[in-house]
Amino acid sequence: MQMMTRDVLLERELEDDDDEDGDIGDVPASKRPLMAPPTLLPSSLVLENLEQRSVSGFGTLGSQQDFQTPEFEEFNGKPDSLFFNDGQRRIDFVLVYEDERRKETNKKGSNEKQRRKRQAYESNLMCDGLQLEATRSLLDDKLVFVKVHAPWEVLCTYAEIMHIKLPLKPNDLKTRSSAFDNFNWFTKVLQVDESIIKPEQEFFTAPFEKNRMNDFYIQDRDTFFNPATRSRIVYFILSRVNYQVVNNVKKFGINRLVSSGIYKAAFPLHDCNFSRQSEDLSCPNERYLLYREWAHPRSIYKKQPLDLIRKYYGEKIGIYFAWLGYYTQMLLLAAVVGVACFLYGYFNQNNCTWSKEVCDPNIGGKIIMCPQCDKLCSFWNLSITCESSKKLCIFDSFGTLVFAVFMGVWVTLFLEFWKRRQAELEYEWDTVELQQEEQARPEYEAQCTHVVINEITQEEERVPFTTWGKCIRITLCASAVFFWILLIIASVIGIIVYRLSVFIVFSAKLPKNLNGTDPIQKYLTPQTATSITASLISFIIIMILNTIYEKVAIVITNFELPRTQTDYENSLTMKMFLFQFVNYYSSCFYIAFFKGKFVGYPGDPVYWLGKYRNEECDPGGCLLELTTQLTIIMGGKAIWNNIQEVLLPWIMNLIGRCRTVSGAEMRTPRWEQDYHLQPMGKLGLFYEYLEMIIQFGFVTLFVASFPLAPLLALVNNILEIRVDAWKLTTQYRRMVPEKAQDIGAWQPIMYRDFRNPPGHPQEYKHNIYYWHVIAAKLAFIIVMEHVIYSVKFIISYTIPDVSKSTKSKIKREKYLTQKLLRENHLKDMTKNIGVIVEKMVEVVDNNLRPKVD
Repeated sequence: MQMMTRDVLLERELEDDDDEDGDIGDVPASKRPLMAPPTLLPSSLVLENLEQRSVSGFGTLGSQQDFQTPEFEEFNGKPDSLFFNDGQRRIDFVLVYEDERRKETNKKGSNEKQRRKRQAYESNLMCDGLQLEATRSLLDDKLVFVKVHAPWEVLCTYAEIMHIKLPLKPNDLKTRSSAFDNFNWFTKVLQVDESIIKPEQEFFTAPFEKNRMNDFYIQDRDTFFNPATRSRIVYFILSRVNYQVVNNVKKFGINRLVSSGIYKAAFPLHDCNFSRQSEDLSCPNERYLLYREWAHPRSIYKKQPLDLIRKYYGEKIGIYFAWLGYYTQMLLLAAVVGVACFLYGYFNQNNCTWSKEVCDPNIGGKIIMCPQCDKLCSFWNLSITCESSKKLCIFDSFGTLVFAVFMGVWVTLFLEFWKRRQAELEYEWDTVELQQEEQARPEYEAQCTHVVINEITQEEERVPFTTWGKCIRITLCASAVFFWILLIIASVIGIIVYRLSVFIVFSAKLPKNLNGTDPIQKYLTPQTATSITASLISFIIIMILNTIYEKVAIVITNFELPRTQTDYENSLTMKMFLFQFVNYYSSCFYIAFFKGKFVGYPGDPVYWLGKYRNEECDPGGCLLELTTQLTIIMGGKAIWNNIQEVLLPWIMNLIGRCRTVSGAEMRTPRWEQDYHLQPMGKLGLFYEYLEMIIQFGFVTLFVASFPLAPLLALVNNILEIRVDAWKLTTQYRRMVPEKAQDIGAWQPIMYRDFRNPPGHPQEYKHNIYYWHVIAAKLAFIIVMEHVIYSVKFIISYTIPDVSKSTKSKIKREKYLTQKLLRENHLKDMTKNIGVIVEKMVEVVDNNLRPKVD
């Protein structure tokens, strides 16, 4: 293909363009970093031209003299083909648009503008070295699929620009033996069958450089860049190519074109159908292998093929499943201890001193309790809470105390051992120095209009806003987040008011006398009814606020304009987690630490808003109510997430398949089959992480009230791994592979009263035992805090973040890489010096040799 030395852009006056595709990505052309044709310049000059080269615009919308358009080809009848029609050039990306000339709409002017923008964009892609081929849809003749191929020169140029690490030589370091190798007969059942998914060969790697191409392990140019790397490179180019100039302001990027409707979709291809192997013998069938050995229900007991997941989907997806799998393994220990503590409480509930006294007719049956509301409530016997006191003893026992201490240590063990595992994955997946490789987001680059002096390099650089502007943005974003947190607190107060008012209604409507033959009356007390209904309403409000705030948080983060994709996701993560932490846990914190603490005493109760009498806990405490709240929120959240994540995509894909021609899907090309799958979304696995982190909070923060929480989390996570795997391999388009070093910002993040009896000179005031208990609680907290902190410190100190073997591997790789590059450099120098010496000897010899007359 003939390379052009300039970009093709559309230019017209601002008043002629309604700017339907928004403002993100606009910047004056004189300040916009631009793409350069990679095959004409070395990569160092390409980087320079990315910042300095200016690009000409060509006329009005009607000017097409410089347009290059992709050739249209008919489908060759090979549904599993991943290549152009010539069978040689691999499809690295697919762009989908709807042909405006065949649209059934009256907006002819708008359609024509969209067509010109797309033509300019595709022409610029071809100018930058990409090769395009277009094919019409077999099922909808309005759809056009543009297949994108990156030639060898383009891949090499941008691999150097993006600092992509590529193989130098095979890795000669031996794999560390595991302590479980002695149980190989047992662990072999859990391992992935290596005859089906073969282990990947490991290499020493280094950032690619074109002028040292001979140093790299290039045996076959077609396979040196794997499909995931090829897709990353092409997406990098697609995200930075321009398509229009309006009043010296450039617009660029595939994301913007998709969001404005000029393209319907943009995605890399799956390599085959998930349910059968490809007919193409050269296809590795990695999607089929992942479905068979990872996503299929029959593989639920097997370990995950993390290397293949990373190879196919990229490091970002791989690190998520590695973390989720490790978290699930650690939950197994917590679940066993939690079940043991629960069984201890269950079998000893009849021996609980508290429940014995409450259920004893001579003790609890003779204790008359004061009314819990002012007008409609009557006096009641303490013995009517017999059943609830027995249930309370299941959760409030010595085993619960042991389990709470254990979970404090378990959290530290999990975090420390995960750091070690993460360090191993960083080395194995070549993400140790990832921060140096990450590029700025196109949206950030587009707004870089201010010139400042870098404090470190003392050179000029462009930033999107001044220091004062940055402070204003941060203040506005923080204020918006704070407003939504106040909104959550207001909703919690509303739930409290609901509890206070509805408790009076239930006290009046529910039967006051127990009937032993009616099991409902036995458990459905006014407090239980109030607790259950309030928990359900609280859950509904939580989900509504979550849905609204998700959109608000994205708008706030876009306004904040983080530099890199990692910074963007970390910023969004902190906003979402802070909100959801307050949203999910505020009602639980209220029940655990505030409810029933400020009720006053008989004759002097505390009122809310001067009207509602403050609610009290059950005589045994609020622990059982907290358990109810946790059960409803955790269970409801799990059900809602499964409906949202599994059922909806499955239904949407089912509807899409029903709309297609019967039997045509098996003969449609790979790109058309993938187009009818669901898009993953811009945030990728953000919501998956958020779901697991919220669950982690429930498991650790409130585990004392619900020892079975780790068991429920374990079961949920075992299913979650396979459900997420099933979604990725069967229901969603293939995501653009991304690099990731770690899991990002996700990593860094009860009661009896003692008062003086009636008739005492200080009746209903706190007696001396109350202060003894307070002192004992305080002493216990201080002692346990120091004990747990000491244990956590010892564990953190004795378990290094990076294991010794991983450190040695990293040092060994750096040493061998430097040695290899140095040796090759010395060889080149020796060869060049040898040539120079030979020439010098030849010249001297010619000068000293006597001339023959």
